[in-house]
Amino acid sequence: MTETKSERFKRIAGKRTNDALDKIRLLGNCANRNTYEYSKDEVNRIFNEIEKNLKIAKLKFISGKKQRFQL
Repeated sequence: MTETKSERFKRIAGKRTNDALDKIRLLGNCANRNTYEYSKDEVNRIFNEIEKNLKIAKLKFISGKKQRFQL
């Protein structure tokens, strides 16, 4: 039986979403100050990068085009 594009999207996107959420949960484990030492700046850099990439991914779904650099 051949998988439709919609079925393939649901299968792949569901797995990738769960994988990303698992990694985010693991990143949260790094907040333990008994095990790790970090600065507020380092935490901000991590989450700024994550947020930037989430926006880029969302724009790909909305616009359907690759986002290009603009001044």
